[in-house]
Amino acid sequence: MILLTNEDRIGFIGTGVMGASMAKRIMNAGYHVSIYTRTKQKATSLINAGADWEDSIANLTKNCKVIITMVGYPSDVEKVYFSDQGILKNVAKDTYLVDMTTSKPKLAEQIEREAEKKGCYALDAPVSGGDIGAKNGKLTIMVGGKEKAYKDILTLFQTMGENIILQGEAGAGQHTKLANQITIASNMVGVCEAIAYAKKSGLNPELVLDSITAGAAGSWSLSNLAPRMIKEDYTPGFYVKHFIKDMKIALESAGELGLSTPGLALSLKLYEELEAKGEADSGTQALIKLFSLPH
Repeated sequence: MILLTNEDRIGFIGTGVMGASMAKRIMNAGYHVSIYTRTKQKATSLINAGADWEDSIANLTKNCKVIITMVGYPSDVEKVYFSDQGILKNVAKDTYLVDMTTSKPKLAEQIEREAEKKGCYALDAPVSGGDIGAKNGKLTIMVGGKEKAYKDILTLFQTMGENIILQGEAGAGQHTKLANQITIASNMVGVCEAIAYAKKSGLNPELVLDSITAGAAGSWSLSNLAPRMIKEDYTPGFYVKHFIKDMKIALESAGELGLSTPGLALSLKLYEELEAKGEADSGTQALIKLFSLPH
């Protein structure tokens, strides 16, 4: 097991809603952090807090012992890792590469194969817990890859999350996250229908939540996103457009496995309808708008 010291630098690529909070947690734990994101302005708060800005992925890669990526889409992951100015063309031996983006399991397997050729270690480690979990260091982290690499940087994972489990070889973290998103997809439809039903029947939806969140219907979405729905707070903890991306990957992967997922298919259809109404950059709780009744 390695011990990361103040001499070891952590690189973080992608400082969006989730990534910025995750990088800040690492900094708060005393690590030196270098960051890169396509829009420097999005990293201003981290730079002001003491993070070092790198003007390219290549430069960041050459200076860091551990490199964490938290970007938007599988196409972004491919570019970050495989382009000429990307990680794998510029990485030094014995570097740890950790992709925390929700992406394709097969892509995670490909990254590990190429990392091994460079004498490096790769882990796929997507997360769940939204903006709240990221800010509070309470993310669930689902890890795929070699056990040695996982144990080597477990203390780093612990700065960002609490429920951290090695699920298996490369790609296993991504498969686990897709199972997570499949669960949430159908659940979000149920949460919206429940709130709409409570309002239509003349109930106080906040009191209804007080009762049902503590019972068999309880879920993270019901406890954390339903109150935002009631308050008409659609600020993104997790973007509609990114949830659609996740569901498409899950539907594709399920198809490859010969598995039917009708609940997932329905949720994807509804979220695509929501996106078509201009809600791509809203939080996933904006789905309630499809169920809302005239005031």
